[in-house]
Amino acid sequence: MMILTKRKPVSVGEMLTEEFMEPLEMDQKQLADALGVSRKTANELCNNKTRVTVETAVMLSIVFGNSPDFWINTQKRNDLWDALHSKRSINRIKKAKPFSEAAVNSADGYLNQLLNVG
Repeated sequence: MMILTKRKPVSVGEMLTEEFMEPLEMDQKQLADALGVSRKTANELCNNKTRVTVETAVMLSIVFGNSPDFWINTQKRNDLWDALHSKRSINRIKKAKPFSEAAVNSADGYLNQLLNVG
């Protein structure tokens, strides 16, 4: 189970720029070249204008020597936080109903945690 907080998690762009690029004195053009993508794509990653896909996560892991899971989990934490702090998303989530008794028993605590974060 993922631990949820009231504070928004560090974004992929913030993590990428502050923890990886800045210490390496890497600019967006160098990132684009290292990833084999356009400068526009690198800029969108750095500024959270695009989500990290599995493919991008693999590419980032090659460039920075960490795991694709690191990048996927960073994106996932933000996606989950956004969904649980959006009134529209919460209203949609609350419409979901457990299909079986087993689902009711296993989901109750987690759903309550999720829906009471905001």
